[in-house]
Amino acid sequence: MPEFVNPFSGKVPERKMTREELIRAIRLDIAAEHEAVHLYMAHAQATDDPIAKRVLIDVANEEREHVGEFMRLIEILTDGEETDFLETGFEEVDEMLAEMGHISYSDNGERRGAPRIDVTRPTVGSLKEGES
Repeated sequence: MPEFVNPFSGKVPERKMTREELIRAIRLDIAAEHEAVHLYMAHAQATDDPIAKRVLIDVANEEREHVGEFMRLIEILTDGEETDFLETGFEEVDEMLAEMGHISYSDNGERRGAPRIDVTRPTVGSLKEGES
């Protein structure tokens, strides 16, 4: 597989990483896991072989679990600061969805249910698929 990121070019550094360097390395690991998911899912979508498709999707899902493990590790290493950024990002998207009428909030500010997005509306991609 082509290298997406490799902070050490295959060799272990002569010294131990600082906490900041470790966090940066884990972020690269997360990016590599996302790249693997993309690769395996693309291969699964490109084959008609049911066994290969099933194995590729299963392996891709395992990589997604690895992302979760690394995200939890970063949360620990950053003393929760990473979670604060993620939660702010979630809130910003929820606000946009609420403005668009896709989600609503209760009187105490809690989100009601998962976002509902109309998946039946055509997209640019689905319109192109219809062209022959």
